[in-house]
Amino acid sequence: QVQVIESGGGLGQAGGSLRLSCAASRRTIGTIGWVRQAPVKGRKFVAAGSWSDATYYTDSLKGRFTLSRDKVKNTVSLQMNSLKPEDTVVYYCAADSSTRWYPSRRVPDYEYWGQGTQVTVSS
Repeated sequence: QVQVIESGGGLGQAGGSLRLSCAASRRTIGTIGWVRQAPVKGRKFVAAGSWSDATYYTDSLKGRFTLSRDKVKNTVSLQMNSLKPEDTVVYYCAADSSTRWYPSRRVPDYEYWGQGTQVTVSS
């Protein structure tokens, strides 16, 4: 079983930046990235990097959020810039063991999940 542990998040200001980090307990993961969920809504893909170093972002966040993956350390981070109040949601680190060349944007494809970390952006 792979454990995925998030850190970071918390309170930020509109226009500011926050950074989320995630560590996976096992190196043999395929894709790792971030999914977010607003209250009473489903989880939505944010960004992920595959084992081939391909990175996908959801279109609406491209340019503001940057994913960085360290395959040696089994970590991934999400740099969130130009924060907006609508970024106020819970962010989950998610990973899978697939060998897909490109990361999946489908939330159900991810097998391993962190507990989630709350990000709150004040206006």
